[in-house]
Amino acid sequence: MKHSFVLLLSVLAGFALSCKRAQATPEDFWKWFQSNEDRLFNFEKNREQTFDMLGAEMHKLNPSLTFEFGPIEDGRREFVISADGIKEAFPQVEALYAAAPYLPRWKFVRFRPRRKPIDVKYGGVSVRAASVTVQLVQNGQVADVTVFIPNYSEADRKAFVAIAFLLLDGALGEYDVEMRVGQINVDATPKAQAQTSSLQDLPKTFDALFVH
Repeated sequence: MKHSFVLLLSVLAGFALSCKRAQATPEDFWKWFQSNEDRLFNFEKNREQTFDMLGAEMHKLNPSLTFEFGPIEDGRREFVISADGIKEAFPQVEALYAAAPYLPRWKFVRFRPRRKPIDVKYGGVSVRAASVTVQLVQNGQVADVTVFIPNYSEADRKAFVAIAFLLLDGALGEYDVEMRVGQINVDATPKAQAQTSSLQDLPKTFDALFVH
């Protein structure tokens, strides 16, 4: 009986410690960020260790949280707070962004923003961004999307689907892909009557669907 009681105390202590570790707050993260600001701003000096430390601090809030750094421009660097496309982690992104302090050298961004289309290579498949077109069909509060990639093949479907997601994420940004995109399909060529947009024009075409 005594051993069982000791074991129970040990389990409860472990549970309490686990709960304590899970109580990290956005304010805790930003205190850590500010105390390591120089190291983060100049992360190129020790990229791997700095990224490991930063990732560990973000994971105390949510294991899905991740980040991106932009280049230094006019003395400032962009820091992107991302949920890595996991919708369930979006509230943590919003909370972390809302708690961000003003730091003159930083521009904080919530969710991966829209970027200029770039060529993608994944799973042994290479795709030129300029060769890709996209068809949008509004479906209630979302848009169903078909991504047309000229050299698409069923044999490499997994790679092409992953590339389609990467291209859409870059063109439309993380938030819109998760919140306003419905079904995503991949094909080789559109039908003759299909109205499509290039990746370059996709943001404008996409936004027009949701203007009321």
